[in-house]
Amino acid sequence: MSVITYLHVALRARLAELRGDRGDSPVPTAVIIFGLVAVAMAVTAAALGAANDWMDNIPAHQDPTAD
Repeated sequence: MSVITYLHVALRARLAELRGDRGDSPVPTAVIIFGLVAVAMAVTAAALGAANDWMDNIPAHQDPTAD
């Protein structure tokens, strides 16, 4: 078998492997990532709102008075 024939057969075999199953398309992965980001933003907004409400309920400082 000549070197050219060997290289030809090896190249054809490699190309046949590449044409096989490549797994899922990137679209479902992108949708999942978008959903996770949306949930993370909602949780962060809820935590920020709760923290701001908690901070607003702290009474203002007043100097002590002598009675």
